Amino acid sequence: MSIDLQQFSALQKASKDSFFEQKKLVKQVMLGKTVLCSHCKQALKLYTPEQDELTGIRCVKGCTDIALDFV
Repeated sequence: MSIDLQQFSALQKASKDSFFEQKKLVKQVMLGKTVLCSHCKQALKLYTPEQDELTGIRCVKGCTDIALDFV
């Protein structure tokens, strides 16, 4: 299956938009604002290395799970 230039451009735009939405979400959570999971509507929580082995941002049900590396 091959992809034409227009399809590739659309895929690239969707990927870029998704990245910036996720970046915005991470920033909001790290600022302490309440952000809800888009699927289950539960609050997202930041897990740091002191709190959990699996660091990142996730909801209670696990539908949103963004892994983060802390340096």
